[in-house]
Amino acid sequence: MQMTTVTLAMLLCFQLKHFVADYLLQPGWIRRGKGDMRCFGGYAHAGLHAFGSLPAFLIAGLEPGAILLLCAAEFTVHYATDHTKDGLSGRSGAGPDSAAYWALHGADQCLHQLTYVGLVFVALASKNGI
Repeated sequence: MQMTTVTLAMLLCFQLKHFVADYLLQPGWIRRGKGDMRCFGGYAHAGLHAFGSLPAFLIAGLEPGAILLLCAAEFTVHYATDHTKDGLSGRSGAGPDSAAYWALHGADQCLHQLTYVGLVFVALASKNGI
């Protein structure tokens, strides 16, 4: 498959996965658990994101070891991003009617999207020996 097609297919997989994991599959126990490292919710959410990235990595044609490393990297970055946003959001006291709330939400989403760009780059670079 041509590199442009693989890149776009991977990004499509990441976007669809992100919508499902961040907006459709977040019951209260997951939302409440993201800011507390002692709660399972944040880990379950990050794990869902890591597992949901498998189709993108398979499209890239990566070996199982590389897939495992990239899933672990995504899990770690996703968890840290959400945990940090939750902590900052809680300390700010900002609700959905404030600019601060939406700035934090937007920064969180931007970091997730930049993570996907990085994952595509690393996946394609490792596959093509760059």
